[in-house]
Amino acid sequence: MARIWITNGTPTMPGLLNPLAAACDNGYVPDEARILSNPGVAESVAAASDMFETIIDAHGGDAAVSEHRLETETDFQGIIEFYRSAIEAAHENGDVIAVDVTPGRKFMSAIAFQAGFRFGADHVFYFYRKSGAYYGDLYSEIPRTATELIDFTEVM
Repeated sequence: MARIWITNGTPTMPGLLNPLAAACDNGYVPDEARILSNPGVAESVAAASDMFETIIDAHGGDAAVSEHRLETETDFQGIIEFYRSAIEAAHENGDVIAVDVTPGRKFMSAIAFQAGFRFGADHVFYFYRKSGAYYGDLYSEIPRTATELIDFTEVM
């Protein structure tokens, strides 16, 4: 049984890295991470891939990190298919899958959230920064009392 992490790309590095770091700190250390990319975020996704491995390694994991590219950021069917196929494959393999809805544009997060519930993800995570004072800061620089990793499968 593998633990899988799937997320959207975004231009800001903390938006990609902080949810994963918080999940690892809370015991969800993935064996595999998949990041959905598009031309507008390709550079940050490429840089984040290496950082994903570093974060997971620091928590005792050894994950494969992969990028999945869309030709346009508004390829709504492509975004839905990314989540649907990953969640369905995880179910078929007996894996645990977490959808991170934190990064990306609002429509990407909305699709990720809906897909997480519609297709039955095990976790639908959102990294909540309680104060704007830490905008742009990395997880390691933010006091733990100023953040919360919310699993909406436990809330709804």
